[in-house]
Order: sequence, then structure tokens, then C-alpha cells
Amino acid sequence: MDYIFDYLMFLAQAVTVVVAIIVVVSFAAGAKMRQQGSDQGYLTVTKINERLRNLRYVMEDALLTPQEAKRRHKSEQKSQKVTDKENAAKAKKAAKSAPQEGVESDAPGRVFVVRFEGDVAASDVDNFRLEISAILTMADSNDEVVICLESPGGMVHSYGLAASQMMRVRNKGIPLTAVVDKVAASGGYLMAAVANKIVAAPFAVVGSIGVVAQVPNVHRLLKKNDVDVEVLTAGKYKRTLTFLGENTEEGREKFQQELEDIHALFQEFVVDNRPEMDIATVATGEAWYGSRALELNLVDSLATSDEYLMAACADKDVFQVAWKQNSKPIERLLGKASGILDRVTHLLEFSRRS
Repeated sequence: MDYIFDYLMFLAQAVTVVVAIIVVVSFAAGAKMRQQGSDQGYLTVTKINERLRNLRYVMEDALLTPQEAKRRHKSEQKSQKVTDKENAAKAKKAAKSAPQEGVESDAPGRVFVVRFEGDVAASDVDNFRLEISAILTMADSNDEVVICLESPGGMVHSYGLAASQMMRVRNKGIPLTAVVDKVAASGGYLMAAVANKIVAAPFAVVGSIGVVAQVPNVHRLLKKNDVDVEVLTAGKYKRTLTFLGENTEEGREKFQQELEDIHALFQEFVVDNRPEMDIATVATGEAWYGSRALELNLVDSLATSDEYLMAACADKDVFQVAWKQNSKPIERLLGKASGILDRVTHLLEFSRRS
């Protein structure tokens, strides 16, 4: 096995050299892209109806005879042309009547879908802002915006900004729906509460209307080792609890007051958007599964995002809107190089055990 190990060591060295070259080249490529201003990202709009139709076509081709599949496809295409013609006529009529106040539009509404994957810092909010802005350039009160929301919560100010983006939709009078497949807790539920309607999967985790903060303190350890830390502030409550300095009871009380105030703001926000809820019952910091959340009016109905969107596709055009941030060449290449190095490392470990 020694020759295999020697070969793998040589391979690891060669990969290291290649990675170094890639880093240099990618830095140069990244600088060129920044000069051209092409590293900002781009918007994608995907028609979910077509995606579902293509899935069905694959199933039909596998399960039906070629003649039956062809016949179905032709019949559907003919029916779709008629529908498109009718929708175009309705849209034209709606456009003519739009300036007249009080006239109800009978144009078929569309559904715009945005997916929000939340982490502690709600990092996706930057893309989310652009996606909402793009939708608001086209959507009206006859349409619907669906936010497929997944988040266990996180920083108050970050999720407050994300919730404000959803409020932009609601303030325009556009029906807004939040759909939760797995979790919308704490800051995630702060966002969901903005929606006119919340739909959750039966075992999705919902709620956690509470606030938590953890501040480790190593003051005693430092003091034991004769290490002094000076914490200087201007303003009585500029710093309440610290990581390195000695905390006081007054500081703890003030910090607790701030948490209570944030909790009160959280409750007020939820009540403003969902006044039918018994906030005293649900604002304990607890979370509930979908079916229990329905009983407590935390959600309005039970369904997965797949069910909800497939039902919408039956009579409306459904579009998924997503902003794709361009990853830098260095990030893409280093990601690939990291994978190669991981595989080489595993091979080295395997050869040593052998």
C-alpha cells in the first residue's frame, strides 16, 4: 500500500499547486468582472405551471402509448390556446376600464412566489428586497403574492426589515399569503404575521413569540489570571452586560427591561396584523406544530407549499421570482477545490488504515 500512499501524497501536492494557480487567476477574473459591473446578480422568473406540465409530460410519456400521449398533448395545446385568447381579451378589457374608479377587473389574476430561507442574521433579506421590488412593478390587487417562508428566527432588526418588505405588499392592497413547510418561529413568525393568510404544513413548527439573549462572561476567569479589562462608556446605559468586564445587577435589570420592551413590540405587531388571536395565550415563547397552531389561530389553514401552489396553477399563472446573486469566481473555484481536497484527504486516511 506504500506506493498508493506515495501517489496520493503526490496528488495532494499537485492539487495544492493547482489551487494556488486558480486563486491567482480567479482574483484577476474577479477584478475584471468588478470593472465591468457584471457581478451584481440577475432576476429570474420561472412559470411554475410549465414546470408542472413538463413533469406530467414525462409521466405521460412513460405510462401511456405514444399515440395516447400525443393525443393528450394536442388536446391540451388546443385548449390552452383558447384559454390564452380569453385571458388576453379579459386583460385588454381590464386595461381599458382601469382608469374608471369603482370598476371591478375580471382579468385573471396571477400568483407571484418568493422563497425566503432565513438564518440568524436573515441574510436573505438583501435578495428579498429586490424580489419584492420587482414584483411590485407588475402586481396589482387582482394578483396574489405567496411567500414560502422557512426560518427559526434570529436578530430583531434583521427580521424586522424582512417583515417590512412583506408589509410593502400588503400596503399596496395585494393579497399576501405566507406558506410554511417546516418552521416559522420567532422572527420567522414575525414575518408570517404580516400576511393576510398563513398556511402551514401539519407538522410545521410555528410561533415562539418571545425574545432570548445570551451573553457569556469570562470576567472571573480573567480576574483569576490577573487580567484587567477596562470598559469605558459615555451614557449610563451605553453598555449593560459585557463579555469581558464585570456585570452589575443594575446592568442586568436594564438588559432585562430592554428584552421585555422588544417582547412587547413583538406582541403589538402580531396583534395589529392578527387581531383575532389571543396574544396572552401564544406569547409565552412556546412553539406549536401546524395542527395545534391552527387551533390557536396562529395559522389559517393546513397545507404544504406544493399543495397550495399546485391548486393555484389549476386556474392561474404562477410565477416564481428569485434574485440570483452572482458568486465571485474565487468563491466558485475555491468551493470546487475544497471538494477535491476533501476527497484526497479521505483517500489518504483510507490508505493509512489499509
